[in-house]
Amino acid sequence: MVVANGMEVGTMIMKENLFSPYQLGNFKLSHRIVLAPMTRNRAINEIPNQALLKYYTQRATNGGFLISEGTLISNTSAGFAHCPGIYTEEQVEEWKKVVDSVHSKGAVFFCQLWHVGRVSHQVYQHEGGAPISSTNKGLSDRWKVLMPDGSHEKPTPPQALTTPQILEVVQHYRKAALNAMRAGFDGIEIHGAHGYLIDQFLKDTINDRTDEYGGSLENRTRFLMQVVQAVIEVVGPDKVAVRISPAIDHFDALDSNPLQLGLAIVDGLNKLQLKLGSKLSYLHVTQPRFTAQGVVEKPAEEAQADAQLLRKLRDAYNGTFVSSGGYTKELGMEAIAQGDTDLVAFGRLFISNPDLVHRLMIDAPLNKYDRSTFYTHDPVVGYTDYPFLDEATN
Repeated sequence: MVVANGMEVGTMIMKENLFSPYQLGNFKLSHRIVLAPMTRNRAINEIPNQALLKYYTQRATNGGFLISEGTLISNTSAGFAHCPGIYTEEQVEEWKKVVDSVHSKGAVFFCQLWHVGRVSHQVYQHEGGAPISSTNKGLSDRWKVLMPDGSHEKPTPPQALTTPQILEVVQHYRKAALNAMRAGFDGIEIHGAHGYLIDQFLKDTINDRTDEYGGSLENRTRFLMQVVQAVIEVVGPDKVAVRISPAIDHFDALDSNPLQLGLAIVDGLNKLQLKLGSKLSYLHVTQPRFTAQGVVEKPAEEAQADAQLLRKLRDAYNGTFVSSGGYTKELGMEAIAQGDTDLVAFGRLFISNPDLVHRLMIDAPLNKYDRSTFYTHDPVVGYTDYPFLDEATN
């Protein structure tokens, strides 16, 4: 068999890679490199601004795919200072400017809807109330909340939602999704990962409820499925995606059987797609190598088990699969070539390399990121001041 540029000439079969085009529903992507959703704390007073416009536009490419940072669905959603919301008219109007600018570069832009649940402090809550969650249990002393002045404090103990209150929150997701579409976003990613509100219902070491939202896998996944269905009602299934992290313990979000939990979520989404006769946009799963301190190197046996879990979820899900969490170019190329994922979302590397797609394509050196500026409020430093390749080499 003759091979040329990775292509078997006789059969014209080419391995897919990060730079292969991909059809994401109605969107034709020119490559598989996705801007991961990342909290950046630059939306002063929860209002998108010119800094956000520049940041996202810098990272937009023709046929590229961007997912917004976690975007607050209500005045109970925040756990960090200066994260953008999508629940007021002013927020919608300012997001329109950001979205229009991203679209001018030919990119596809999804809005990630976010509620942090118990990962919060009363300073971020409406009228100083307690954060809401699936439980009254607070986080362990291992975790602290970043305060507006840059200090860290223990989260305020949460208040478990009643059943009527849960249904109210579902409607907040619905309204936020409608607002995001009014702002011009191309679709919605529902953040059900990383120890935030939805994950607090999913994980059995957090969820201690005895009602229809606790106990069994069906009950623990009920809130997520209600949110998904509510969002679908206003935007359509092909514009709705879900992010989960069954094997990640971020913010004490442990589950006794992460594979079983992940497969239960996948099964619920597959059944919903079959019922609707239409696929969701994608399922986004975070690699367990992601941690609050960055990417960790696990022992070979653990890393192999994590990879197997991800592959089992990928094999079980009937639709587009997106993976994130500590990917390098090499790991991303390998994951796509082996069929472990369809798209790869990059976070930290995209922070410090606004032209990441170009750099990866030509194997150019990458700017190093500065973790100390990840969550500051400066509109430029550590945000839009990382140089493009042509600037760095001049």
